[in-house]
Amino acid sequence: METMSNEELQLWIEQVSRDSFGVPFRHKASFNSRLSSTGGRYFTKSHNIEINPHQLAMFGREETEKIIKHELCHYHLHLAKRGYMHRDTDFKRLLAQVGGSRYCQTLPGAKARKSLPYRYKLICTACAMEYPRKRKVDPKRYRCGKCSGKLKLLALEVQ
Repeated sequence: METMSNEELQLWIEQVSRDSFGVPFRHKASFNSRLSSTGGRYFTKSHNIEINPHQLAMFGREETEKIIKHELCHYHLHLAKRGYMHRDTDFKRLLAQVGGSRYCQTLPGAKARKSLPYRYKLICTACAMEYPRKRKVDPKRYRCGKCSGKLKLLALEVQ
C-alpha cells in the first residue's frame, strides 16, 4: 500500500503534465479520500484536480498515473477551449495519445449501484394498461400510450 502527501502529488502531476503533454500544470492538485466510485475529478471553474488516494493504495503508481493523465486531458483541453468531455473526439484522441485510462479500477468493497424497486403503478381507467414507475408522478399530466385514456396512480408496497 503506497501513500503520499498532497505536495508530492502536486509535483507528480506537474511532472506528468510536462512529460506527457509538454505543457505545465499551473493549478492545485490534492487527494480526496471521500471519492468512492471515481478515480479523480477535474473542476472546470477552479481548474483544480482531485485524485482518489484509495486508487494509489490499492493499485499503485502505474494505475494512478493513468488516472492523472485522464484528468490532465480534461484540464489541458478545457484550457485550450477544445472538446474536454468524455464524449468529445478531442478528448478520446488525446487520452489514447498519452496513454491515460478511460475508466478506473473498481475498488474492492465499493457499493454497487442498485436500482430502485417499482413503487408505483399507473393504470389506464379505459383499457387497464399498466405502467410501473419507480418515482411518484402526477397522473393528470399523462395519458395512456395505447388508448389515450386517463391514468390512475396506485402505490405499491415495497418489500
